[in-house]
Amino acid sequence: MRDQMVYFAFAKNDETKRPIGMNAPAKTEEFAVAQVQAKIPDGVYAETVLAVEHYTDRLFRFRMTRPAGFRFRSGEFAMIGLMVGDKPVYRAYSIASPAWDEELEFFSIKVPDGPLTSHLQAIKPGDRVLMRKKPTGTLVLDALTPGKRLYMFSTGTGIAPFASLIRDPETYEKFDEVILTHTCRDVAELKYGFDLVHEINNHEFLHEIVGDKLKHYPTVTREDFQYRGRITDLIESAKLFTDLGVPALDPAVDRGMICGSTAMLKDTKDLLEKAGLVEGSNNKPGEFVIERAFVG
Repeated sequence: MRDQMVYFAFAKNDETKRPIGMNAPAKTEEFAVAQVQAKIPDGVYAETVLAVEHYTDRLFRFRMTRPAGFRFRSGEFAMIGLMVGDKPVYRAYSIASPAWDEELEFFSIKVPDGPLTSHLQAIKPGDRVLMRKKPTGTLVLDALTPGKRLYMFSTGTGIAPFASLIRDPETYEKFDEVILTHTCRDVAELKYGFDLVHEINNHEFLHEIVGDKLKHYPTVTREDFQYRGRITDLIESAKLFTDLGVPALDPAVDRGMICGSTAMLKDTKDLLEKAGLVEGSNNKPGEFVIERAFVG
């Protein structure tokens, strides 16, 4: 789907600036799109925003058209951006929609003075978003060795790649149990995760594939809530495992993915290595992987 753009041609010497009728050829939609595309950098898609939802004054998600022929693995990220002045500004964003989706979804933080997010947070349906053509990332199923239980450890917008993976049937083909942890400061910031689970439970085919394999473990650090605390503290104290009714981390069966703040990445990585899990990559699959691409 592309923007519906209307162009009017006006007579240069007509002070009333009335539209020219039969005396001049009308500019077509194809011409209009060509004019817009002419300003797009080479090797970049320009896609149309379809929907925007603001969760809090810090978080929002949006959906946009998916380019024909664009392929990615669930869990990968893309460089998306906007024209700011005469120059494109890009940042890495995990694709939150699964690989089978006909649209692309992204979940973003709002940074008041961010080079990109200060502008991105103002987008609305019909606006254009740029996207480079090559997706990449380490939070993909191929980067993990076979296991039985998959942990997805996330903080804040770090849930985005897992939003893709928990909606991908392949995840449930490879693992008997999928545990999504999502830690935020406030309860309101957890809503995106709750919306994802609700969507799966009410999807025409996903709910049958997922069944009871998915467990959602939301925690907050600044408010009273059923589950409270940093995910690293909950791992170290074993409260996470007690709450979920599962055994402690075991490299023979458990696999992990980590996406969040710099400190959270380091601390969670240390805990997984302490439990005997080995970090993997696209070139050398392992027992856990980390995404180190950030939004700014």
